[in-house]
Amino acid sequence: MIEITFHKTEDAKNLFKYFQLYLASSALSKNNILHIEDQHIVRIHIQPDMKKHFEPIKEVFYKFITSKQDDWFRKIMAEQYYFEDEEEQQQILEIIHSILEGNRKDLVVFLNDLDMEANLKNAIQEIFRENISFSFDSFVKFRMRPLMDQMVKYVEISIDEYKMEQEYQMFIQMLRDFITGKDPKFKKIHLLIDDGIHFYDENFFEIKRGDLSRMIDRKLLINHPVYVDSVTIAPLLSIAPEIIYLYTDDKEQRLVRTIQNIFEERLTVSSISEFFHHKHVRSLTADEKI
Repeated sequence: MIEITFHKTEDAKNLFKYFQLYLASSALSKNNILHIEDQHIVRIHIQPDMKKHFEPIKEVFYKFITSKQDDWFRKIMAEQYYFEDEEEQQQILEIIHSILEGNRKDLVVFLNDLDMEANLKNAIQEIFRENISFSFDSFVKFRMRPLMDQMVKYVEISIDEYKMEQEYQMFIQMLRDFITGKDPKFKKIHLLIDDGIHFYDENFFEIKRGDLSRMIDRKLLINHPVYVDSVTIAPLLSIAPEIIYLYTDDKEQRLVRTIQNIFEERLTVSSISEFFHHKHVRSLTADEKI
């Protein structure tokens, strides 16, 4: 028999629900949750074939532990980093989950030496030996201490990223406000991002870099010298075109996403090949008129 003791009734009930969901009913005793004063014991009967039943039990216990991780992440945010607002916690949790799921390659590099899944499974492997009885709270406090330290690292990295994203959104909103109501110097701009960054007017005549520099509103560079890109963003903001046709073969690069976030519905993104096609068609049309 396996007996796992809890201080919290809710934890005992939740673990038992996991066992009911994932284990055959024959593994459960008639008196599955035993209440003794301030303790709650979850009992699981083991069939004679020990090896056959231990692996599913360990897997269920692993699922139960991972179901509690968000609560532990939130506790770390509140107690160690003073992030107590639920909405902020949720946004930070979303970043943590994106890292755990391998969707944030830019952040995973800071956590290459950490493997929460493997460490948790190793801790479970050590505690489940033969017919055993242990305290869940002691397991968390002692066996999972290295894992908790890793969770702190995940929270730290995710909070830093959250702060950067908040600053970025404030920056984007400031730039949106800057172009609101601003008279456009060109109604349409064609922007080619290839081996460099090239501006063209609506007739596909390239705008020289010197002309672009003269158009730049100097207040942008004086007030935000670090954040405003003088090669691309500053000229676009200063021109404030009604329509931007942007051509690139890498639509996910940060510069493209920044331009999308600033100009939103004013922007149309196409491939580089489409730029040369439209430029060629425009040239033929101009020749015909001549």
